[in-house]
Parts: sequence; C-alpha cells; structure tokens
Amino acid sequence: MPIHESKRSLRVLHLEDSEVDHELAAALLARDGRSLAMLRVDSEAAFRAALEEDWDLVLSDYNLPGFSGLAALEILHASGRLLPFVILSGEIGEDVAVQAMRAGASDYLLKSNLTRLAPALDRAIEANETRRARNAADRELAASKQRLSELARHLQSSIERERAAIAREIHDDVGGSLAALKFDLAWMARHAHDADVQARVASALEMTGHAIEASQRIMHNLRPAILEQGLVAALQWMAQRFEKRTGIACSFRTSHEHLDLPQGVPLVAYRAVQEALTNVSKHAQARRVTIDLSLARGVLSIEISDDGRGLPADALAKAGSFGIRGLRERAETVSGWVDLSSSASGTMIILSVPVSQAQRVKAATRALIDDDSEQHDPSAWGTDL
Repeated sequence: MPIHESKRSLRVLHLEDSEVDHELAAALLARDGRSLAMLRVDSEAAFRAALEEDWDLVLSDYNLPGFSGLAALEILHASGRLLPFVILSGEIGEDVAVQAMRAGASDYLLKSNLTRLAPALDRAIEANETRRARNAADRELAASKQRLSELARHLQSSIERERAAIAREIHDDVGGSLAALKFDLAWMARHAHDADVQARVASALEMTGHAIEASQRIMHNLRPAILEQGLVAALQWMAQRFEKRTGIACSFRTSHEHLDLPQGVPLVAYRAVQEALTNVSKHAQARRVTIDLSLARGVLSIEISDDGRGLPADALAKAGSFGIRGLRERAETVSGWVDLSSSASGTMIILSVPVSQAQRVKAATRALIDDDSEQHDPSAWGTDL
C-alpha cells in the first residue's frame, strides 16, 4: 500500500521471543499516530497459524529458540502469500544479512538502531505493493497472450478446414469440368478436317492443359496432398521441385524412410521448409541448399542451410518482418521452436519439435497450423523475412 495509507493503519505479524522487544517496536510504530494491530508469535506453529490471517507485513527476529527468521521466510514463500518480510535482530553479520536479502527479505535492521524501523517498514510495504501490481500485470499479460494464442490456433484450424474444402471443390467441380472439356476438344481435334478449326482446337487444348495444371497447383497450395505420403516423401519431392524450378542445387538428407509423427507436426514442418526455401530463392543468392531431417532422443529436427549472402543484421527487426516470426509461432503450436543463425557464408534455420509419447498426445489435441494466403509453391511464392 502507499505510504500515506500505511500511516493510518498497519497490521504487523511480529515473530519475536522477547516481550520487551516486541513492546518497544510497537511503541515506536505507534508513535507517529498510525493505527497499529501487531501480533507477537514466538514459534513455528504459531507463525503458521497466524499466516492464515491478513497482514500488511511480517517483522521477524533472526534467531529464536528452535526457529529462525530464514525458516519463517521460507514458510512465507511456500504459503504463496506476497508479504514484505523485514528482519529485526539484535546481532546480524553482513554475510547473514546478504543471505537473508537473497532469500527474499525486504530489509534488515538492528535492534540497536530502531529509528529506521518505521521508514523501513513503509518502504517495504510500498515496494511490495509495487511488486504485487507488477505481478498482477504480468498475469494479465500472460492470460492475454494465452487467449490470443488460442484464438490464433482456432483461426488457423478454421482456415485449414476451409482450404481443404475449397481444394476438394476445385478437384471435384473445376477439375472435373476441365477434364471433360479436354476430352471434348480432343474429340473435335480428331474429327475436324478444316485446318483453321484444328489450329483453334489445338490452341484450346493447350490452354485447357494450362488450366488443369493451374488448378492442380492451386489445390496443392491449399492443401499439400503430397503429405499423405508422409513427411519424408513430401520433403524429397519439395527439394526436387525447388531445384528444377530455380536451378539452385537442393539436396535432402535423412536416415528415415518413414516417420510416425503427431497430428499437425508434418504440416508445420512442411510449411517451415517451404518458407525457408522461398526466402532462399528470393533473397539468399545461394548456389546450394541442404535439408537435413533427423529424429533423435524424441526430438524431430529439420535443418535448412544455404551458402548464400546471409541475413542483414536488422532483418528480423524491420517492420513487416513476419517470416521467421511466423515460423516460430507455428512451431509453438506443436511445442516446438526455431533457431536461426546467419553469416556472410550462409544462413541456417533449425526447426525442433519434441515428439515423445507425451508430446504426441499433446500435439494431437492441437489444431493444424496453416500458412497465410500469400504462401505458395516453395520455389515461386512465400512470405518475405
């Protein structure tokens, strides 16, 4: 509480085995007109019982028969009560005082210098109220972050379901119609005798082929069907496609043929590699990229490294820099994390995800993570750093 309030009312739990010292401290605290309620206890049992009541401060002797101020401080901390704790002792060495402060004591005083008692208690109470307010703000901030995280996971899950539904509609409706159109055009090409008609039909067939390829690419972007073959197969395919489209040598290395991963992890891993390759193609000016996948001691690790020019020092701090931050947020949805290192000789991104049995159960309850609407094929689209 603020100092002006403590002048009007003060409830003190006094751990002291000397009645005389207790009365002296109470007289000094009551001298400046404050309303004082002060209870003396002199044993561990009495101290524990008294902690059930409401107090503004604990004032404690350092040495008591069969008990001590440091033991009382530990009991106070274990109780979860956030109260200022001031040690008032007849004799206390500097090393003991330092030990007490490190243990969480608010202050320490000598009984030979009681003139500091009232100001010291006022300062301890004010500091404690500040600490309480800060703790309350921290709890509210943590709760707000948790609510935002839950909302983000819900939105991402909704996006993933909607994209899957759109992909199915494109496959069933658009894809089916384009396939039927291609068959009809092929029939017309076989039966047309006019050269101009045949040329037009050939042009229409070519455009229809492009449209089919575009629809397949859109379906893949919305929901990568390659993941149904497993993460290993998906990353092998991605590396080959990236090298073919960009001309940058890309190798994928792993000692696993198949991985049994929790729900959500394959998509997070796939999107992480996808975005990393996107940034390599757009910014790194690299000649070679290596993707290493491993599973050891219950942790899935995917390392994407290149021999490009590296990231500028302010790349992660600039406004609108959501690429790596997005990777880290995705990793958190499956209890994972992302490490990044960069130098003039290249950049390395490591995604790590725990996949122990406990984490499998935990991850299976989480929503699938998805990328934002600007992410595309690993060699042609994605989010900037």
